Amino acid sequence: VPAAEVIPVGPDGMVALDALDRMLDADVRPALVSVMHANNETGVIQPLAEIAAIARRHGAVFHCDAVQAAGKVSLEAGAIGADLVTLSAHKIGGPPGVGALVVTGGVDPAPLLRGGGQEHRRRAGTENLPGIAGFAAAAAAAAAEVAVYKRVAGLRDRLEAEIAAIAPDTVVLGAAANRLPNTSAIAMPGVAAETQVVALDLDGVMVSAGAACSSGKVGPSHVLAAMRVDSAIAASTIRVSLGWSSSEAEIDHFLRAWTALYLRCRGLAEGARAA
Repeated sequence: VPAAEVIPVGPDGMVALDALDRMLDADVRPALVSVMHANNETGVIQPLAEIAAIARRHGAVFHCDAVQAAGKVSLEAGAIGADLVTLSAHKIGGPPGVGALVVTGGVDPAPLLRGGGQEHRRRAGTENLPGIAGFAAAAAAAAAEVAVYKRVAGLRDRLEAEIAAIAPDTVVLGAAANRLPNTSAIAMPGVAAETQVVALDLDGVMVSAGAACSSGKVGPSHVLAAMRVDSAIAASTIRVSLGWSSSEAEIDHFLRAWTALYLRCRGLAEGARAA
């Protein structure tokens, strides 16, 4: 993107507020600040109120990408403090290909497609009525499920605590930050993420080596690189995602499979050292 700058983050994955303030202070042009509500690899939630305050102080428009957070934490456009908020239906169980742009500030977005008197000349073309209706139904259901994710947070905390007890050398990335209740980025040092994904899959557990939208991409995660995570740790990090229906029994199954893999890999490593 021409003239775009990437806001740095700290080791916890949260936006460096001082850096953002300096960047806007040095920019004499009208600025747009665009920040994810929550990261899709680590689950880290950004300090939106502070970001909004900095943007307002500098006269910048603030856009929040809330796609990953929708349905998992309470979302109120006014509370977020953003001028623009984007959402996507497929992330909350709705049909793919449908999104929403919530305009809360005194912003008048320029249309990309001219025409569309029926949509206040913001977008030409016939509305995708079935998709919009599906999005609305999914949004209503997702709003009711937010409370369920408080239970899911307990499952995630249990999973992380038991892994730490079994394997103190493991690392939970972004653990010190406020995070989504269902997301955990866990590193098993010395064991490639791809190895973990395959081994756990064979044991009936589905995890990923990063974001789903990066599947098939070779190379380290740009998210972990921005957090300045050691390359060896980054290469051994998997993402574990829970859902509204996740159960204690499923956590038990994950822990059995993960522990068996950990002990097997540690045994191989110790055997290699002894040889």
